[in-house]
Amino acid sequence: MESYEVLREAADKVGVKALAAELKLSTALVYKWCEESDPNDPDASGAKNPLDRVREIVRVTGHIPVIAWLCQQAGGFFVFNPTAGFKDIDADLLQSTQQLVQGFSELLNEVSRAVADDGAISDKESKRIRTEWEQLKTMAESFVVTCEAGRYAPRKGK
Repeated sequence: MESYEVLREAADKVGVKALAAELKLSTALVYKWCEESDPNDPDASGAKNPLDRVREIVRVTGHIPVIAWLCQQAGGFFVFNPTAGFKDIDADLLQSTQQLVQGFSELLNEVSRAVADDGAISDKESKRIRTEWEQLKTMAESFVVTCEAGRYAPRKGK
């Protein structure tokens, strides 16, 4: 699905006029966001929409937390798609398992450091724990999705 199609579906839920009013934008601009935009066609009616712009920010910066933040705002979290294929499934399974254990260890280490000095967790420490937790959730979900996709399934002849 293209970005303009996603925005069109979203706008249809509340109406373009209501969405534009809530965002304090013109209805014409919101309508343009919901139309196909072709940067190579100067006559194309669509406009670069916010989703296109966020995609470009991530492409230019490589900073995935931009997407992770959006996912968190929507009540979820970001998970990478599993890679296409593994050269050595046994080694990759071992490496993935070790990374998962390491991630959990880092979370526990952050909690231990937080309570070690005063037996309490401050706001600053809480934020560091949250960061470790979000990374662990993403890592664990990626691992489970990879398992469910059959990437670690027994191979014939083994």
